[in-house]
Amino acid sequence: MKIFIKNQNSAERLVRFIVSLFLIPAPLIFGVNPFSVAQSIVGGILLFNAFSGMCVIYRIFGANTCET
Repeated sequence: MKIFIKNQNSAERLVRFIVSLFLIPAPLIFGVNPFSVAQSIVGGILLFNAFSGMCVIYRIFGANTCET
């Protein structure tokens, strides 16, 4: 059983990467508070999605935007 199955197209991965670059440094810019830490965590998840090409939410719902 393959754990990491690519289910995102390259344009979607690029958008997730760019958004993650804005979200990850939130605690450094706005100070450490629960909202900025949550933004940083979401940015980390988006960065993982961008590099791996696999979205867990897509996998749960059976969605696939990858060109096959």
